[in-house]
Amino acid sequence: MSRKLVSSTALALIFTATGAIAAVTPEDVWESWQAFSTAAGQELTVGSAARNGDTLEVKGLVVTFKDDLGGSFSASIDTLNFKDNGDGTVAVTMADSYPMSLAFPPGDEGPSSIKLTVTQPGLAITAGGTAAETKYDFAAPTVSVTLDEVKDQSGTVMETEATLVMTETTASYLVARTGDTTALDSTFAAKALALNLSGKDAAGPGDQISDGTVTLALADIAGATKGNFLGAEIMANMATALNEGFTSDSSMSFGTMTLAVDVTDAAGPTVVNATAGGGSFVLAVDKTRVNYGTSLKGANITVSGAEIPFPEVAVAFGEYAFNVLMPASKSDTPQEFSFLTKLVDLTVSEDVWGLFDPAATLSREPATLIIDTKGTGRWLQDIMDPNLQTDGMEPPGELTSLDLTQLLVKAAGAEVGATGAVTVDNSGQTTFQGMPAPTGQINVTIKGVNKLVDNLIAMGLLPDDQAMGFRMMLGMFTRPGAAPDEVTSLIEFKDGGLFANGQQLQ
Repeated sequence: MSRKLVSSTALALIFTATGAIAAVTPEDVWESWQAFSTAAGQELTVGSAARNGDTLEVKGLVVTFKDDLGGSFSASIDTLNFKDNGDGTVAVTMADSYPMSLAFPPGDEGPSSIKLTVTQPGLAITAGGTAAETKYDFAAPTVSVTLDEVKDQSGTVMETEATLVMTETTASYLVARTGDTTALDSTFAAKALALNLSGKDAAGPGDQISDGTVTLALADIAGATKGNFLGAEIMANMATALNEGFTSDSSMSFGTMTLAVDVTDAAGPTVVNATAGGGSFVLAVDKTRVNYGTSLKGANITVSGAEIPFPEVAVAFGEYAFNVLMPASKSDTPQEFSFLTKLVDLTVSEDVWGLFDPAATLSREPATLIIDTKGTGRWLQDIMDPNLQTDGMEPPGELTSLDLTQLLVKAAGAEVGATGAVTVDNSGQTTFQGMPAPTGQINVTIKGVNKLVDNLIAMGLLPDDQAMGFRMMLGMFTRPGAAPDEVTSLIEFKDGGLFANGQQLQ
């Protein structure tokens, strides 16, 4: 938790410390910037701030942040100038580079401290609008972050080097302040991002040395954030913050991606190479909902190493996606939720298949898993409240309806699909062994399962008696479908019972 808080503060400073809040005069720009930083929990120390003609010159600025777990962050900015352009706008400039440092609580895994240098030559920020609502335009040919030093938990300087470079970076911020609330509407874009990391580590028997390199490249990065942000004291309790009006809706996307990892240890070298055609990320939260999602398209991954019994493992998939939407607060009425996870057209190299199916008995067609659901439910407790205690309590929420939009499992020549919907009566919890009583139906279609069973028997993976038992069970709860080796089943929850094709199971 501490590392996340400190890192988030560091990234926020990189992109916004040069003018997160501004107004129509240099003095108002600087005063608002200080107020915003203080509200975010940061402490500011200033060497001097004085007018020099049309420019307010701030020198010796140190920004620090400390979290409740003992982590800290600091940045030192020698010069920060606010120049009145004479047209109602303010130009914000600063030194081409400045140092940053992060410290982590003792006992945490990973490093104990990190020192960085942020470099942004040619950075230009223009602030305009009014004191109540200000727009900022940001542009930098390059923004780079260089790792200067990293120490382990013993205080030893580690042999690690790292650089992060973004090119053709632009951003736009529209900021409005009302009392302790700051409304932000921002966009961000970069033509490319490149990360290079290398280092050595003493680990394993006899302090054997392992070393490696990691390179990551992303193209066409774009992001947006919109929300209402409150003071640090209110944000300490998320349930309170949501009720007081905190909202945040962020998204990010990128184009092509390449990743290369090359690590050598006592066992030998391990090499990982990966590419993807694009991806995305979303995170939104307000009083009514929490939405989190990721996606990746057109991925290809290869892995080789001394402990792999063949030259390399190759994995590819057409699409990966995960998304969850759920209520964020306690409610007296049902709220919408949804859940999606999918892995489409997954393939692995023939060498992997050959480990358990050298005769190619099973179908090599791409595998797919899709679970897509939505429904309604409500929280009986404020799950965002850090003081919430769940031990020994009843479940903190209840389900009122569930729609199975799609269930698809496809692999080795067989396929299972299902759709359906149920409603849940939470007032009756005796019919299904103490569980709420559902009402509704699910349609199931199964294809190619008998062929798969035959193949597993031929491979010696499934004994005949177990196969016979499976087929008998399948025949009891299914009926023939429209195509060969296809069966269907109608699962119904009705009249307080569970039925399959009209046959009562409970």
